[in-house]
Amino acid sequence: MTGTGDSLTPRTVVAYLDRYIVGQDKAKRAVAVALRNRIRRRRLPEELAREVSPKNILMVGPTGVGKTEIARRLARLVEAPFVKVEATKFTEVGYVGRDVESMIRDLVEASVQMVRRRLIEEVQEPAARAAEERILDALLPRPKTEAAVPDFLRLFGAGRETPPPAASPAPPEPEVREGTREKLRELLRAGKLDGRSVEVEVPEGSRVGMTLMGAGGLEEMGLNLGELLGGLMPKRTKRKTVTVEEARRLLQAEEAEKLVDQEAVVREAVAKAEQEGILFVDEIDKIAGGGSGHGGPDVSREGVQRDLLPIVEGCVVQTKYGPVQTDHMLFIAAGAFHKTKPSDLVPELQGRLPIRVELQPLREEDLVRILGEPESSLVRQYEALLGTEGVRLRFEESGLRALAALAARMNRDLEDIGARRLHTLLEQLLEEISFQAPETEEQDVTVDAPYVEGRLGPLSEDREARKYLL
Repeated sequence: MTGTGDSLTPRTVVAYLDRYIVGQDKAKRAVAVALRNRIRRRRLPEELAREVSPKNILMVGPTGVGKTEIARRLARLVEAPFVKVEATKFTEVGYVGRDVESMIRDLVEASVQMVRRRLIEEVQEPAARAAEERILDALLPRPKTEAAVPDFLRLFGAGRETPPPAASPAPPEPEVREGTREKLRELLRAGKLDGRSVEVEVPEGSRVGMTLMGAGGLEEMGLNLGELLGGLMPKRTKRKTVTVEEARRLLQAEEAEKLVDQEAVVREAVAKAEQEGILFVDEIDKIAGGGSGHGGPDVSREGVQRDLLPIVEGCVVQTKYGPVQTDHMLFIAAGAFHKTKPSDLVPELQGRLPIRVELQPLREEDLVRILGEPESSLVRQYEALLGTEGVRLRFEESGLRALAALAARMNRDLEDIGARRLHTLLEQLLEEISFQAPETEEQDVTVDAPYVEGRLGPLSEDREARKYLL
């Protein structure tokens, strides 16, 4: 389900998110309204639209309750460029750490790849035809007519009196050759030549054969070393012997790249990032200072907030694809705020995150629903994975409730990691089956309450073991 326009009403967006995320209705409604405001903005006159800034969102809630998944699913719904970054990355080195503007470069790169993939998909048919012709040329080389006379001599009329070698066979008639080519084409399309070897010419993997020290810093300035040096060197190819099936894949990919206008890709990608980009800044509570007023880590935290501020407010960031404006990108910040609170952020940054949403900790009933309700839920994933080995796995309602109860208890007694606790428990529960599945015959396994208690009960009672395993 993807789309834009009138079909993406807030109610529709919430219904889509409900398919993958349990609960958190307030957060879903907030992102749905933010998305709808983008659609509304496109309908405004251009002068007024430039003045309308996105209503950025601050999500407050413990880990594992769905903050990241809501943002990721929203971006997938509208096919918008999406990047998730951790605010703590910008404090790892020195006081400032990684350049804050790098998140915008990452977003633009994601947008370029998204647009390129879409345009490549659109030219697959002509690319397949061009690849087919190249394979036929390799299977049926063109006749070498007048090969004994060099081209530069033929240009001046020289060599006319030189008779062709007596042993040279006469080239086939054009009609015969064309008929042979068409028969090969039929065999090729039927897949009857897939296992045959053929020699094709493909581009070399890399045109720059050396690595320069300190090249990583160029990326922070929006420069790409490979592109800078690659443009100074001729494009190199090599002949490679592969099967016809592999040749079709390689040549079709190469022909598709040729058919895509790279400048058009960059223009569309930059515009898409500027108007539709979504940046999810996680762990923002880790850079919220406590207002101590002294040096140390607080200097680093506040410095990162000051660097984030112009990007969230709207500025121009230099990238390898040119200048990119951040004025209309949607920023979704998130954090647990266990030891700090949103008011610990600098006031200017607080003002740029006007929508505050509190996500609730997951209850036992929520964990039961998470196990079985969403599309591609954990239960469905394990059933499908073990099904490939002939294991028919079936979860009873009692088994799901026993797992959820154990996860809720672990979250209370240990660190509350939300739904992520279910991943750990399921791995422990199914470890023996997963290990033995390839070596056993087809079998049926029913996971009910006694099954869960029998395998996880002793482990959950061992206080020392559960600190490390659960």
